[in-house]
Amino acid sequence: MKKITLIIAILALFAGVNKLKAQDSGFGAGIIIGEPTGISGKYWLSGNGSLNMAVAWSLSNDAFYIHADYARHAFKPIQVSKGQLPLYYGIGARMVFANDFNFGARIPLGINYIFEDAPLDVFAEIVPTLSLIPDTDFDLGGGIGVRFFFSR
Repeated sequence: MKKITLIIAILALFAGVNKLKAQDSGFGAGIIIGEPTGISGKYWLSGNGSLNMAVAWSLSNDAFYIHADYARHAFKPIQVSKGQLPLYYGIGARMVFANDFNFGARIPLGINYIFEDAPLDVFAEIVPTLSLIPDTDFDLGGGIGVRFFFSR
């Protein structure tokens, strides 16, 4: 985990030197810490829609975890002097591989700061989840994270 954080910090340092523009398009990868904890990805599909995903470890289930969500971003509610601070909401699915396979629907609700002069974003989210397989059950997850966006 420390190595991933160090790599992202170094990439951010170089990105700041080059004065790259904010990333509200393309693909970004980084880390998410919370439930789950692991590698996070984001692919912008349009100006306000993205595919957010993670491959991680679920601490509450002690299991391998994968999720993918479609998220819509609302850029107007919160205005900031530098960068962008959209709220986002969406719908997606998760799979948890433990002793029993678990599949469920996710409804992510979050906030995402997009830096103006660096190819980074920082996010925080809470995610109500409805497990469908093997049992119907309600759960609440979430996390914070950072992603580095690669050139278009």
